[in-house]
Amino acid sequence: MPAIACNLVAMASRTSGKGTQSTAGPSKQRAGQSGGAAKKTAAKKAPGKPPAKKATAKKAPAKKSPAKKAPARKAPAKKAPPRPAPSPTGGVYRLVRACWLGIAHAIGAVFRGMGRGAKNLDPAHRKDGLALGLLGLALVIAAGTWSNLSGPVGDLVELLVTGAFGRLDLVVPILLGGIAVRLIRHPEQPEANGRIVIGLSALVVGVLGQVAMACGSPGRGDGFAAIQDAGGYLGWVASKPLIFTVGQTLAVALLALLTVFGLLVVTATPVNAIPQRLRALGVRLGVVHPVDDGTDFDEAEEYAEDWREQPARGARRRTAAASAPDDPDAMEEAALAKRRRPRRSSVQPAADRPMDAVDVAAAAAAALDGAVLHGVQPSPLVAGLSSGISTEHREHDGAETSGESGTVPPARGAGPKPEPAPAEEPSTASVPDFTKAPPEPSGELPPRAEQLQLSGDITYALPSLDLLSRGGPGKTRSAANDAIVAALTTVFQEFKVDAAVTGFTRGPTVTRYEVELGPAVKVEKITALAKNIAYAVASPDVRIISPIPGKSAVGIEIPNTDREMVNLGDVLRLADSAEDDDPMLVAFGKDVEGGYVMHSLAKMPHMLVAGATGSGKSSCINCLITSVMMRATPEDVRMVLVDPKRVELTAYEGIPHLITPIITNPKRAAEALQWVVREMDLRYDDLAAYGFRHIDDFNEAVRDGRISSPEGSERELAPYPYLLVIVDELADLMMVAPRDVEDSIVRITQLARAAGIHLVLATQRPSVDVVTGLIKANVPSRLAFATSSLADSRVILDQPGAEKLIGKGDGLFLPMGANKPTRMQGAFVTEAEVHAVVQHCKDQMAPVFRDDVTVGSKQKKEIDEDIGDDLDLLCQAAELVVSTQFGSTSMLQRKLRVGFAKAGRLMDLMESRNVVGPSEGSKARDVLVKPDELDGVLAVIRGEATE
Repeated sequence: MPAIACNLVAMASRTSGKGTQSTAGPSKQRAGQSGGAAKKTAAKKAPGKPPAKKATAKKAPAKKSPAKKAPARKAPAKKAPPRPAPSPTGGVYRLVRACWLGIAHAIGAVFRGMGRGAKNLDPAHRKDGLALGLLGLALVIAAGTWSNLSGPVGDLVELLVTGAFGRLDLVVPILLGGIAVRLIRHPEQPEANGRIVIGLSALVVGVLGQVAMACGSPGRGDGFAAIQDAGGYLGWVASKPLIFTVGQTLAVALLALLTVFGLLVVTATPVNAIPQRLRALGVRLGVVHPVDDGTDFDEAEEYAEDWREQPARGARRRTAAASAPDDPDAMEEAALAKRRRPRRSSVQPAADRPMDAVDVAAAAAAALDGAVLHGVQPSPLVAGLSSGISTEHREHDGAETSGESGTVPPARGAGPKPEPAPAEEPSTASVPDFTKAPPEPSGELPPRAEQLQLSGDITYALPSLDLLSRGGPGKTRSAANDAIVAALTTVFQEFKVDAAVTGFTRGPTVTRYEVELGPAVKVEKITALAKNIAYAVASPDVRIISPIPGKSAVGIEIPNTDREMVNLGDVLRLADSAEDDDPMLVAFGKDVEGGYVMHSLAKMPHMLVAGATGSGKSSCINCLITSVMMRATPEDVRMVLVDPKRVELTAYEGIPHLITPIITNPKRAAEALQWVVREMDLRYDDLAAYGFRHIDDFNEAVRDGRISSPEGSERELAPYPYLLVIVDELADLMMVAPRDVEDSIVRITQLARAAGIHLVLATQRPSVDVVTGLIKANVPSRLAFATSSLADSRVILDQPGAEKLIGKGDGLFLPMGANKPTRMQGAFVTEAEVHAVVQHCKDQMAPVFRDDVTVGSKQKKEIDEDIGDDLDLLCQAAELVVSTQFGSTSMLQRKLRVGFAKAGRLMDLMESRNVVGPSEGSKARDVLVKPDELDGVLAVIRGEATE
C-alpha cells in the first residue's frame, strides 16, 4: 500500500506542470495535511489545465496517505530534569526527621484520644475533677509554704508561689481550697463560681500591692529576696506603675478601691446595699435589733434587681423567711410551699401592704400554682389560705398588674402566647421554654403508712423509697436548643413559609418545638418539609405532630443529643408526696413536657405493651411490677406472672404477691388464663348475689361488716384482692394454643374490669396473628416502643409513629380515652434495686400459692381406657398428623390403610388430647402441636410421666 500511494502522488505531480513541480518538495509537516487541502493547492498552481478524470479517480485512495504519515511527526523532546545532587549527610537527616515526626504524631494521637475521652465524660465528673485537682494543688502548695518541702517540687513552689505572692504565700492554699470546696458544693452555679474567681483576683492584687508599698516598695535593684519578702512580683507589678505615674499616696487609694471592689464582687453586694448587709449581719449575730419598717430594705432590693438586670423592677420578690424571720406562720407556709413545688413568678402587691399577709399569699399562690402545673392536688391548708387571701387582695393585685410598676413574666405554659419573631431577623433568645419544672427535691416526705396489719395478725411493712435511687435535676435549655430554633427558622425562610417557632418543651429524650402558622398557611406545608427539617437539624428521627393536642400549634419532635435517665424512684416519690394511696398506681416515665407519667391499672383497665427487641419493653415490665410491690401489700394485689422466655421475671420468684409460681410453660399459661376466667365468674357470682357493681364496693362492705355470709354457710367473707396477670411474651402462647389463649384473653378483657382483674400483655412481635383483632378491640390502653416497620406501629396503635422512635425506653403511650398518644421516656430500675425490693418483700412474708391454678399440669400416668388396643395405631396417626401438619380423616385412611370408622375414631382421640382441633365440616382440622413437640405428645399418649 505505501508503494501504490507513492506512485499515485508521482503521477499527479507530472500532470500538474511546473507549478506542481515547484511544490513537489513539501516538508514533512505539510505532508500531514488533508487530501482536500492538497487538491486545492494543486488547482491553484496549474490554472487552465483541468486534471484528467482517470487521475482524479485514482487520487481518491491517496487521501489516506497523509493520515498515515501523521504518526510520523515527532514532538520536541523534553529535557530530562537534572538529577539531584547526593545528600552530604547520606540520608541521616531524613531518617531523623521521619523518626521525630512519627514520635510527635504518636504523642499527639494519645493526647487527642485523652481529650476526646474527657470531652465525652459527664460534665459533673469534669467539674469534680477540676475541683479535686485544685484541692490537690492546694495541698502541694501548703506543703511547700507551710513547711520546708524538699526536692524539686518544693523548689518550684518557692520559686513560683513565694516569688509571686511574697509574704502572702501562706494564704494561697486557703484560697485554692476554698475555690475547690465551692466547686464541689455548687457545681450548678458556673456564673457564681466565675464571679468569685474574678473577685478574689482583684482582692489579692489590691492587697499584694498595698503590702509591697508598706514594705518600702523594693525594686529589681534590691534583689529577689527583698521582693519576695514584700508583696512578691504581683505586688511589685501592681504598685510600681502606680507609684511612678500618680505617686504613692494616690496609689494607696487606688489599690484600696481595688481591694474593696474585689470584696464586693466576692460577696455579690452592691455598694448601696452595704448598710443593709451589715444590719442583717448584726441581726444574725444578735448585736442589732431587727427594724420593722422595710423602707431601706425595699430600696436595696430594688437596686439589687437593677444591678442584676432583671426585667421586672416593680415586682420585688421577697420570701416570708427573708422579710419576717421571726414569724412562725410565714416560715411554715414558705417551707410547705418549698416542699410542694418550686416557686414561679407571680404578681406581688405594693410595698405598703402588711408584710405577713403579702408573704403568706405569695407562698400559698406559688405552691398552688406548682401543684396544678404538675397535676398534683395541693395541700388543703395552702388551697384554703390562697383562696381566702386572693379574695381579699384581688382588687389591689389587679391594679398593681395593670399599673406602671413593671411587667410580670407569665408562668411557663400559661397565659397568652408570645408574638412570633419576624421572619427577617430570627431571634432564638425570645423563644420561651415551656418545660415543666421538676419537683424540688425535699429531704423529708410525708409519713407513709408502712406498718400494715394483715389478716391473721400479720404485720407487713411496705418497702422504703430509699431503696430506689434518686435522679439528678432535669436538664434545662442549652445552646443546642437555640441552634435548632435557628435552623428551623432558616428552613421556613428558605421555603417561604409564614411560620415561627414560639416555644419548646424539653423532655428526657426529645425536645418538642412549637410552631405557629401565619394566616392562610396550610398545615400541610409544614408536614411536607419533614425531610428538609431533618436535613437542617442533622437528625433522621424527626416526628411532626399536627396539631399539638390542646394547642393551635404544630409540634416538631427532635431527639436530644444528651439523653436523660428517668429513675423509677423519682416518679414514685412524686406519687407518694401527692398522698395517692391507690395500690394499682404504677410509674411509666416522663413525658416530653417534663412531667411524670403515672396511671392506675384499675382505670386502664388492660394494657398492651409491644416493641422490638431492645426497645425498653422488659424495663417497662420491671417498673410495673416494682411499682406494685412498693405500693401494695399481698392482700391488696395478687399477681400471676407468665414468662415463656424463662429469664425475664425470674428475679421475682418467691415474692408474697404471687398467687402461683412463675409460669414458664406455654401450655400451663393457657390453663392459668382459663383459671382466671373461672375466678372472674366466681367473683361475678358474689357481686350479683350481694347486689354490687364493682369489687371495690363489695370489699368496702365486707370491711365495714355490712354484709355477711348466708346462714348455715361455713364460708367466711373476705375482701377480694386485685388480680394482676402479666404475660411477658404473648407470641409464645399464641403459637402453642392460639384458640384457647385468644378465647381466655377476650373473655377476661371483656368482663374482668368490674371483678378487679386486670391484664397486661407484652410482646416483641406485634403481628396480626399474635395481636388479633379481638384482642385489640378489648385492650384499650396501648404502650408502643420502637418498632421495625410501619405495619407494626399500626397493629399496636392503629396509627403510625412508633417506627420513628429511637429506642431505649422511648415510647408512645395511648391510655384509654386518649385521642393521640403521648411521647414519653420509660422509667428505668436497676437489677440491684429490684433485688433489694424483692428481698424486703420476701423478708416480710412468705408466698401462699393456690393449687387449682394449673390443675391440668400433671399428666396422666396410665393409658386411657378408651384407647384400648389402638395405642400403636394412635401413635402412628399422631406422628403422621404432627409431622405433616395436616389433619385429615381421608389421609389417615390412605396412609394407615384403615376404614373410615377407625380413622374417624383416631381423629376423635387426637382431638381429646389437644393434638388437632375440632371438626369444621369438610375442611381439614387444625393441628395444635408443632413438630418439635411430638415426643411430648407421644409420651402423653403412652401414659409416660412428663413435666
